[in-house]
Amino acid sequence: MMQVMQTAWGNPASIHQWGERSSMVVERAREQLADLLNTHPDRLIFTSGGTESNNMAIWGIARTYASPQHLITTTIEHSAVALPIDYLEQNGWQVTRLGVDRWGVVSASDLVNALRPNTVLVSIIYAHNEVGTIQAISELGDICRSAGVLLHTDAVQAVGRIPIDLATQPIDLLSLSGHKFYAPQGIGALYIGSRVKQFAPLLLGGGQEQGYRSGSVPVALIAGLGTAAALAKAEMAEETERLQTLRNYFLQQMHTLPQFHATGHPTQRLPNHLSFIHESWKGRDIVYKLNRSHIAISSGSACSSGKTVPSASLLAMGYSSESATRGIRLTMGRSTTTADLQETIDRLREITTGAHG
Repeated sequence: MMQVMQTAWGNPASIHQWGERSSMVVERAREQLADLLNTHPDRLIFTSGGTESNNMAIWGIARTYASPQHLITTTIEHSAVALPIDYLEQNGWQVTRLGVDRWGVVSASDLVNALRPNTVLVSIIYAHNEVGTIQAISELGDICRSAGVLLHTDAVQAVGRIPIDLATQPIDLLSLSGHKFYAPQGIGALYIGSRVKQFAPLLLGGGQEQGYRSGSVPVALIAGLGTAAALAKAEMAEETERLQTLRNYFLQQMHTLPQFHATGHPTQRLPNHLSFIHESWKGRDIVYKLNRSHIAISSGSACSSGKTVPSASLLAMGYSSESATRGIRLTMGRSTTTADLQETIDRLREITTGAHG
């Protein structure tokens, strides 16, 4: 990225040599990302991140219809999917929200039963940000294909972490965010498959990105995304095995803290992801306490006017309102070691029991 900022500062839409130099950087990155996802580079549109990609996918399909239609989603979507769909519903669209089981898994039979003659889009998260569960996207996509319905998946947590093959998987629209796999913040992409015949862009202007997303593209950010994609592909197999080993170690050690209960699917989950509910401590309180030890984790609950709001996803999975305020999420990365995990467990023990490990 530093090299690009110094040598490829031209506008890639320009035909002079400085523009052509930048254009080559952009297209090289598009090829690197396409290689990670096994698709044609022209199917990838650069965006500012996952939120824009999700909004772009939903609005891009919805705005091609003169009158409201029916779409299907789930009760555990990220707000970048849930809120645009809520808006459509408020403006006449019919919406079916599929429930999930206690692991956060969508039932294929529920999807079959929810389809209607006027269903035009299904949007289902690929891997859940809060509990780590991975959906059977290929099976769900086959159902959509058989019904002639487009499938969009929010794959922000999945891309760069688990193998995705857009040449074989029945996915029509896929959202991704670069910073989830070590690209810089502020860059993402939307995959638009060949079955998408009509698509309305969010942004109108100079016609960049094949007319799907106007605006001068951020060359250096895109270069970072391409490099991150290439590294993710080269290292995924080895890194996945390493992270799964670390995850299993953490789970074994957590047996010494029986007041923590794992959430999400026990095996059908992201390799770098751990999530728990505590029997009495609120998730946000644990986050604050660990932060003082320079350990960063997340809580699924939100805080509004000083009151902790339960996690919508945990509620959808059948947890009580009280339990849904007690969830925490821990994610591991390239630099995570066994010593880091042991320190985290020791701090969790100190916080929740007052005992030193």
